[in-house]
Amino acid sequence: MSMKSRFLGVALAALAPFAIAAGAQAKEIKVGVVLPYSGGAASFGDQIDKGMNLFIKSNPDAFGGHTVKLIKRDSKRPGGDIAKNAVRELITRDKVQILTGFVFSPNAMASAPLVTQGKVPMVIMNAGTAWIPKLSPYIARVSFTMWHAGYPMGKYAYEKLGCKSAAAGYTDYPPGKDSRDAFKTGFESAGGKFLESIPMGGPREVPDFTPFFQRVKNAKPDCFYVFVPAGNHASAVVKTFANLGMKDAGIKLIGPGDITQDTKLQGMGDDAVGMVTVHHYSADYKTPANQAFVKAWKAAYGNDTTPDFMGVAGWDGMAAIAHAIKTQDGNVTAEGTIEALKGWKYASPRGSIMIDPETRDIVQDSNVHRVVKKDGRLAIEVIDTIPQVKDPCKALKIGKCK
Repeated sequence: MSMKSRFLGVALAALAPFAIAAGAQAKEIKVGVVLPYSGGAASFGDQIDKGMNLFIKSNPDAFGGHTVKLIKRDSKRPGGDIAKNAVRELITRDKVQILTGFVFSPNAMASAPLVTQGKVPMVIMNAGTAWIPKLSPYIARVSFTMWHAGYPMGKYAYEKLGCKSAAAGYTDYPPGKDSRDAFKTGFESAGGKFLESIPMGGPREVPDFTPFFQRVKNAKPDCFYVFVPAGNHASAVVKTFANLGMKDAGIKLIGPGDITQDTKLQGMGDDAVGMVTVHHYSADYKTPANQAFVKAWKAAYGNDTTPDFMGVAGWDGMAAIAHAIKTQDGNVTAEGTIEALKGWKYASPRGSIMIDPETRDIVQDSNVHRVVKKDGRLAIEVIDTIPQVKDPCKALKIGKCK
């Protein structure tokens, strides 16, 4: 063997470990996704799922050279038991490194102890009960809390909408109670008189809202604040409000943006016109970032589809996960993921967002929406903005947020 050949062989042998190391750098990160893929809430899971997949497809370089494998489980309903079993399986059998999804608060609450025990970070994409991140040091949220909408809506109703008295109706489960408390706190702190607080059935089946709304009509408040799960519940709210002639009775229908969900808005008809809500997203936002997002959504899923606040949460949640993976160079741990997300800022289609490093919760604009009719369709018009709202429940140290 010539001197040149021996030198080349030694050089290649010396470089071999580096080549192996370089090839081993790219990792596949297992991400467990817990969403309702069947049942009455399947459309919610579908929105988040579409948002996640669209981000992955549109941003292949966001993961720092690594890839994600989504392992999906169907939580079906908000009771908590199915989601908890799914999380246990994802942690112990599938060995996922990150958990995400979670439409309903009871599902996230039931799963929190397993997250702590298994040291697997959870990135919540919807569940909005304010105090959920306090249940585990490994939970961060990219969606909202009930207080992001309810508390500003309470103050705005008194100060800007002329509502001196108000009643509230709410779906009787943790987010509903949380939303009611948020509105009541904001409204009373501004000087308003709170008249009625009415639980209106559970989240699984749409109840007949007539007796609850009639009770409110009899109380004659200036404003009626309603929290229900998005979807068919919201459509029934608008229909019942119109059927009872509550608008003609001088009562304003207000609430969080869940009741003017983008995917249900056109089906509500003209009865929804004039409704005022507070929310963090609408597909009608005219910002370049949102218009690009909606265009990409329609290109991927069809011109007759539209993203809503759950769709954008799927996009933003995957952006957060990508940031955590890239920051840790694929070596994902619970502690490392949470540290990466603390203070994370992102230019979302909804606007500028950040994960509060103290609470691990979202900081974002709360926008005042009004339903209008333009060019033969219902649309969301932003009439005011409360910028960069930290969760008021934690800021005010109220109840379980202390």
